[in-house]
Amino acid sequence: MRVRDALIAAIEAGTYGPGDRIPSESQLCATHKVAPMTARRAVRELKARGMVYTEWGKGSFVVGRSGEDEHQDDG
Repeated sequence: MRVRDALIAAIEAGTYGPGDRIPSESQLCATHKVAPMTARRAVRELKARGMVYTEWGKGSFVVGRSGEDEHQDDG
């Protein structure tokens, strides 16, 4: 899946670092010329791998290298 692979490559290359927002579904569709379901599936697979997390209404963000969400703090 080229969208997933492109996002993984960008994350691994440091284009998107921990806490960075990845492109929106509509941006992925336009950039890669794919259907919304394809873009959604790519992000879902990155979530399953623990590479990104999604905040409803805000977007999807790269997790920290430890696999923890860096946007959360305990206090």
